[in-house]
This record gives sequence, structure tokens and C-alpha cells, in this order.
Amino acid sequence: MNDHVYKKIDVVGSSRESVDDAIRKAIVKASRSVHNLEWFEVDSIRGHIEDGEVGHFQVTMKLGFRLED
Repeated sequence: MNDHVYKKIDVVGSSRESVDDAIRKAIVKASRSVHNLEWFEVDSIRGHIEDGEVGHFQVTMKLGFRLED
């Protein structure tokens, strides 16, 4: 087994549907330009309120990716 080195980046995903959808959209979008994504950790969840209801969810998270040798 090789030893690996990882880097973390911060991203914020948003969705009108759910927290889960916000996480998934952020990962899909980030994976288009960041290679070797391997994990995520949620830092915070917040949202935007419109007319007394949830307008959309916002999830701040760290994405971890393995640096290439």
C-alpha cells in the first residue's frame, strides 16, 4: 500500500430541494475540475428564507482529494 498526501478545499453547495441535494450538486460540480476526490466533511448548514419558508439550503463543506505522485 502506498502512502498518500491529501489536500482539502472549501466549497458551498446550494439547492432548493434539500441538504442532501446541495451536497451532491457540489461534489458533482467540483469533480469536473478537481481530480482524485475521495471524501467530504460538512462544516455548516444554513439556508435562505423566502416568504417565511425555506428558499434554498446552503451547505459549506470540505472536499478532500489525493495529490498525484
